[in-house]
Amino acid sequence: MKHLPILNEDPSATLSSIGFFSMNDERVKLASDSSPMKFCKMIILGGCNFKCPYCKPLAKELFGKKRILSLEQIKANIDWWCEGTPLESIRFSGGECTLHPDLVEVIKYCKEKGITKIAISTNGSAPFSLYEKLVLAGVNDMSISLDGHDEDTIDKMAGVKGIYQKLVDNISNIAKICYVTLGIVLTDSNIESALQTIQFAYDLGVHDIRLTTASQSSVRFDVYDRIPQYILDKFPILKYRVQRSKDTGLKVRGMKPTDSPYCGLALDDSVIAGEYHFPCAVYMREGGSPISKVSCNMRKERKEWADTHNTLQDPICSKYCMDFYIDYNNKFRDCHQDQLGK
Repeated sequence: MKHLPILNEDPSATLSSIGFFSMNDERVKLASDSSPMKFCKMIILGGCNFKCPYCKPLAKELFGKKRILSLEQIKANIDWWCEGTPLESIRFSGGECTLHPDLVEVIKYCKEKGITKIAISTNGSAPFSLYEKLVLAGVNDMSISLDGHDEDTIDKMAGVKGIYQKLVDNISNIAKICYVTLGIVLTDSNIESALQTIQFAYDLGVHDIRLTTASQSSVRFDVYDRIPQYILDKFPILKYRVQRSKDTGLKVRGMKPTDSPYCGLALDDSVIAGEYHFPCAVYMREGGSPISKVSCNMRKERKEWADTHNTLQDPICSKYCMDFYIDYNNKFRDCHQDQLGK
């Protein structure tokens, strides 16, 4: 199979071109309830074959009895997002999205609709042959979870024994055919080996690292000060997160009183979980209420939610909002102050 370009080895690559699409300044300027949809995430099923200790199960009410979206439902959601102008970027997740029997067909449909950035979030445990099929169908971005560097830690964090070698082989091989970011979630159980895990990811040949903490964890991010410079220079997303923390003294999660209370991201960004749409993935994962059921009225409903919602007063937003969401919304406030009146 032909290898895809390793994007973060291009010195001209920017955060907005390699997976942090909310960092695009032009997007901030043009964003409105009628601008083209930029990024959408769809949770297509609730089941997972791992039992990660920090994972918060999705509410059963989101999907109905089958706990899975049908191929027809997924296509209908994609059609709504692509109405008028093709959606720029889409990500599929779960549960474990590779357990969906129609995932390859879903990816092909995205390609047919003109979506250029097609991503999945996976725990990396599916057969490598499936990941190859997904890349051939159109996937050009994979986020794979790996929360340790040795067999014992990885088995413990996955809640499944004997998974280590399969994950290591898959990650290494997938990174040769697709842009791969490794998601490392730090908890009280694996924080002491965080540097070894980061080095391990570097050695596996992945293209970036999304390092964060479990929302229920009390771990401190002093590990940032010990990450070697050669690793930071290779991984732009990790470098952004580390540098922001050093510059501001802030953690990955949580807002400060001077941050924007208006969520401009909700205008051209969307998260669907089952039959409902949410302000963002964080809000959904932390048990926040959906905006409404999925329908052709989503854009209008999202604008109404953004106009009436104060994120600083919302306990979920204020405590759990992620750094790049916050930075985007602060930029949005600066660009659209006259319209906001906040």
